[in-house]
Amino acid sequence: MRLVFAGTPDAAVPSLRRLAASAHEIALVVTRPDAPVGRRRVMTPSPVAQAASELGLDVLRTTRLDESASARVAAADPELGVVVAYGGLVREPLLSLPARGWINLHFSLLPRWRGAAPVQHAIIAGDERTGAAVFRLVPELDAGDVYAQFEHPIGPEATAGEVLDELAVRGADLLVQVVDDIAAGTAHAHPQQGEPTTAPKLGIDDARVRWEHDAPAVLARIRGVTPEPGAFTTIDGARLKILRARAAASDLHPAPGAVVVSGREVLVGTGTAPVALEVVQPAGRGPMAAADWWRGVRAAEARVGT
Repeated sequence: MRLVFAGTPDAAVPSLRRLAASAHEIALVVTRPDAPVGRRRVMTPSPVAQAASELGLDVLRTTRLDESASARVAAADPELGVVVAYGGLVREPLLSLPARGWINLHFSLLPRWRGAAPVQHAIIAGDERTGAAVFRLVPELDAGDVYAQFEHPIGPEATAGEVLDELAVRGADLLVQVVDDIAAGTAHAHPQQGEPTTAPKLGIDDARVRWEHDAPAVLARIRGVTPEPGAFTTIDGARLKILRARAAASDLHPAPGAVVVSGREVLVGTGTAPVALEVVQPAGRGPMAAADWWRGVRAAEARVGT
């Protein structure tokens, strides 16, 4: 089939590459415009734009799937539209433009975690499993009938970035299989079953660690917002990123937000047991071991979150 592919982040690149290597033709790639990246804010193409350029594919960079974008898609004359984390909604009349409609690879077990950040919300909520689903795009957000899906365990220490990387690779295989089935006329989609939950995009306030919560919730939030938007707390008003933490092997029970050292562990109190900071990043500096950071603080008593 002749396809149009819409995607933006790293998680969409395995699907683009797998489709490009398949028997199908990608007539157009739609992605978000170049964006500033890094401390120097260098304008950089999206990961999908970079991959599409390497593959020699025609690329449309746009923030909105408006009339102009729809005209470009129409000119490509696709039979099927494929979406993987594009970052925008496909609405009518674009939704009905491809002869066989649109499908979407979504990184959750639908209808759980419909929305922009399904993996992050699954981890923050303490889910032990997630997955990926390929479904038919409809006007309602992530509500279309599901062609195929698979389950995937969430490891007890896995971050959102790590889980998403795994799902992106497995999901690409699932996506190509569904495209093959649609082309062959053997694909069957089934209505979603269960109570929907939503996974809206996370903001910076979602990444702030709240030490008054219990230890499992604190660790789940740190893992769920790593690497984006990035877990953080403050100490004396300065932001401290928390890149990795774990359950502490200590009998100490410092107050929520209190920082103490026990052996080689830098501990922070929570609403229950303390957690151990492993890798942190102070403002204006690179990542470092928590013990090295704490030696530089030189404080007999300190609290984070202040």
